[in-house]
Amino acid sequence: MRTLSILVCLPFCLTAQEAPKSDPAAQSLVAGALGEVLRVVAPRTPEGLPIKVKLHCGAATGAYKAFADQNFTLSYQHPLRFRLEGKLEGKHVIVGSDGINLWVQLPEAHWVVQGSNETPRFATRPDSVQAVNLKKLLPALPTEQLALLPAVTIVKLATAVNGAESLSLRLTPEAVTARQLPSGELQIRLDSERKPDQITYAAGGDSLTLGIEDFQSGDDIAATEWKPQPAPQDKVEKVANAHLARFISVAVDSLGSKIPTLPAAKGERKVVAQSGAGRLEDWDGTRVLFLSGTPEAKGTQHGTLLKPEIERVMDRVLYGVGVGSSFEKGRWFFGEIEQAQARLQPFISERYVREADALAQAAGRDKEEVRLANFFPELFHCSGFALQGKATVDGLTYHGRVLDYLRGVGLEENAVVIVSKPDQGNAWVNVSYAGMLGSVTAMNEKQVSIGEMGGRGEGHWDGKPMTYLVREVMEQANTLDEAVAIMKKGPRTCEYYYVISDAKSKQSVGIKATPDLFEVIHPGETHPQLSEAIADAVLMSAGDRYEELVKRVKGGYGKFNAESARDLMSRPVCMTSNIHSVLFCPDTLDFWVANADSVHVASEARYTKYNLKEMLAK
Repeated sequence: MRTLSILVCLPFCLTAQEAPKSDPAAQSLVAGALGEVLRVVAPRTPEGLPIKVKLHCGAATGAYKAFADQNFTLSYQHPLRFRLEGKLEGKHVIVGSDGINLWVQLPEAHWVVQGSNETPRFATRPDSVQAVNLKKLLPALPTEQLALLPAVTIVKLATAVNGAESLSLRLTPEAVTARQLPSGELQIRLDSERKPDQITYAAGGDSLTLGIEDFQSGDDIAATEWKPQPAPQDKVEKVANAHLARFISVAVDSLGSKIPTLPAAKGERKVVAQSGAGRLEDWDGTRVLFLSGTPEAKGTQHGTLLKPEIERVMDRVLYGVGVGSSFEKGRWFFGEIEQAQARLQPFISERYVREADALAQAAGRDKEEVRLANFFPELFHCSGFALQGKATVDGLTYHGRVLDYLRGVGLEENAVVIVSKPDQGNAWVNVSYAGMLGSVTAMNEKQVSIGEMGGRGEGHWDGKPMTYLVREVMEQANTLDEAVAIMKKGPRTCEYYYVISDAKSKQSVGIKATPDLFEVIHPGETHPQLSEAIADAVLMSAGDRYEELVKRVKGGYGKFNAESARDLMSRPVCMTSNIHSVLFCPDTLDFWVANADSVHVASEARYTKYNLKEMLAK
């Protein structure tokens, strides 16, 4: 689907830099070619001329590198019929529209997902039917602006040594400012008849080259192009058209998304907005959200203060990653997650449900979306450690937590540090993402900190969602023993691993937990999955990352302070998917947070220091 997004966006991703005026001959070529394009994309008749083109993606870098050396076939008929066929990550995929409904076919999986405007978006709400207007799905410029394109485009015609001609196109700076388009350049190679045979788009470090290998139009295009053609053994599953449309929209919006690297911290803090007793602050370019009060009050504050960020997270989690995973698994995501919700719901605190529903109302989202996004299975592949006593230079406890999970899908750009003061229970800090009510990385005012690592067992949903179980520990546990007791009582879902530290008792433990198994690993103890025992240390990771973590801890034993403990989390202890890394010092309530950007994994990005005691005093 990302390939479809690229092809759809490509003609509208031009921008400009200072350059000489266009060559008259090149301008004439572009004007003539644009006339042919307008015959297809903006014909005078209700239905345009159908076309079919075979494309070969040659070189591809950056955001488009997954499409290198791939072949695609694109068919199109104005206004809303299209079909794109090719291989994505080695799987044969066909995506199309008959002008009203979208569909996706996976021939090798014998599965067809057929969009329908009559299918409810949520199984729990039969009234959630939403018709889709496909005209709003595909980006387009008004016809009159397309016709004026040559006048605002800098075009150069070049001739290679072998006589081949090529056109390079950039919009003028004025056009770029008016349209707020991303940076980029389009190069079109012409054959001996001056027809395009290769198109290259480049912007920053991202580039894509498409070779045009065959072109058909008119009566040569069969009417069956716009409908899926399932084989007798194929399963045809009817789903909400709105979900497929949202998936394509999210894919288009995510193209070229970049997260800038944070500059050096200057200690700058400012209040951005307030809602009731809640407020949003900017700390050296990071979001800090303060929530206080009842579940309804906190949900309203959260939804009001982070509305744009919540929308992005909901879209990326549910419609980007969620729906996208359907085509990898061969099972419809919303069907699976709604089945999980039905089994999880009886074990969830009604306070959390009330907060989620208030958040949804304030953020302008369906309550089903917020509930489902917070049930999204956390299949993390992470690392965690706790160092204390003789392992550290000052005797303090340093609890490190590495979150390796889906870097680049849009979570890290919506990261937020949430300081929560509930009307019942402990105050605590949640290193999280907009709209997320549970936790995987947290510390409370009682000097208890926790980090989670995911294992296997997806599908064991008859228990408390892991993220809500972690939150329960933060709000109810005053000691390590109480935290372990809450975890043990459960009931639990799937397989998860935890590191929990308590500065008051100077103790830390590792936990392996499944629905039926609960094992506690103390400092200096081994386990069949953790072969190295180090005094005053709990180390949780897997494979080579675990071996490297052990090696580093042994090498610096007795000398660790906050800085060197943070260094433990860098590559290869963290993975390339590392989206946030956190170091807690529960003795002082200091903690340091780093989030990934477009260049750096989290553990190699800038850490920002916070102190929970000071934050709670505000």
